[in-house]
Amino acid sequence: MSRLPLRRRAVRGTALLAAALVITSCGGSGSSDDTAAEGTDPATGSSDAFPVTVETAFGDVTVPEEPTRVVALGWGDAEMALALGVQPVGASDWLGFGGEGVGPWAEGLYDEVPAIIETLEPSLEAIAALDPDLILDTKSPATEERYQALSAIAPTISQPVGTDPYIVPFEEQLDLVGQALGKTEEAEEVAAEVDEAFAAAAEAHPEFDGTEVAVAAYTAEGFGAYVSGDSRVDFMEQLGFVNKPAIEELATDSFYVPVSEEQLPLLDADLTVAFPIFVEASEITDNPLWQAIPSVQAGNAAVLDDETLTNAFSIGTPQGIQYALDNAVPQFADTLG
Repeated sequence: MSRLPLRRRAVRGTALLAAALVITSCGGSGSSDDTAAEGTDPATGSSDAFPVTVETAFGDVTVPEEPTRVVALGWGDAEMALALGVQPVGASDWLGFGGEGVGPWAEGLYDEVPAIIETLEPSLEAIAALDPDLILDTKSPATEERYQALSAIAPTISQPVGTDPYIVPFEEQLDLVGQALGKTEEAEEVAAEVDEAFAAAAEAHPEFDGTEVAVAAYTAEGFGAYVSGDSRVDFMEQLGFVNKPAIEELATDSFYVPVSEEQLPLLDADLTVAFPIFVEASEITDNPLWQAIPSVQAGNAAVLDDETLTNAFSIGTPQGIQYALDNAVPQFADTLG
């Protein structure tokens, strides 16, 4: 099986911090009453695969029969299921897309719009009303309380062993979802396709290989830089970039290193990538301290000011990754060029 290389898993910050920094826009807290999904007859996995037992951070979970009513609560879980041909009857809209609750790169994959479930505090009543036989919650606050409450409704697949809230590498999330749905072969095929897409992009841009990169975000609290283990840094490393060692050296037990205004030169690299979270991109580009960073002055900085692209760059699903490869890679190449 071809897989993306595993990265160091690093995050033990609070769920609130993760929700603000991992998720680029968290507007998806709608009620399941907004979009009913009664009568949905989703595509499902292979009944021959069941029962299956999935190892998770909260213990082994057995899915006794082929699930026909899946609720996808974790960040990206719905898109993962859709990539495997399974349509959840309920899903959380972490990035506030509206409609089907998925990015534009995954629109049209539903036959019926799923019920939209709250994100950080999902309604147990709304979930139970959907009569699920499987709940996917692989990328979430991942608390014991949340897991136990969901497990009382249906078998619940939480994050993998050894990972922390929200930070689940693409290939591990896909593998968990594939196991739970009885779609392991399909998951392997999707992983291989993503692997090949990265390889093709890297081959088309040999200038990326070994190039030092700094990936940053700006919020109302200021700047910060991502470290290995975060999906955006993993994305860059798959293309051949090397996350700036000086940033990696500051990593402790979080995926994100706060960068004070006095420390902004830390973001200087062969390529500096930054994007806004809950603020306008102009708050980055108009900042005199940002403008003073050597890589910015040299024209080697890319500010991702398109929210759709930023979401795709961040979400770490097969569809989002492909969208980011198609749209972010040319921007990185132009910046370096």
